[in-house]
Amino acid sequence: MRYRTASHSRYTIYYHIAIVIKYRRKVLTYPEIDDKLKAVVKHMAAFHDWIIQEVESDEDHLHILLSAPPRYSPSKVVKLIKTWTQRKIFFEHPEVREYLWGGKLWAQGFYVSTISDNTTKDEVRKYIKDQKKLLEQQKLF
Repeated sequence: MRYRTASHSRYTIYYHIAIVIKYRRKVLTYPEIDDKLKAVVKHMAAFHDWIIQEVESDEDHLHILLSAPPRYSPSKVVKLIKTWTQRKIFFEHPEVREYLWGGKLWAQGFYVSTISDNTTKDEVRKYIKDQKKLLEQQKLF
């Protein structure tokens, strides 16, 4: 997909977002929490007219490659993702709230970069997809 079109705009905007679990706790090592988190991100994309290209997690952080309309700033996208996922995870897995000392699911900061061409997008997509593989390779030795 080269361009996306809205009522008064035509755009190609891709963001690579990485967000970290509070205190870098290894919450995403539990498959049911990891799967639920990814499902919530994919589910919410339809409500905001986002296209999720890739979503993958490591033990303590989440990587997302998505396309969003220009009405969403990168910080607004991250805020929405953090809010939706925290509410859903804490509601369905209250033990996570206790594990994080009753606080928040996500750390305050985040990483975001814009992706401009297909070559870079393919490289970022491969990097995100390989997150679990890199972790498994590190554990071999």
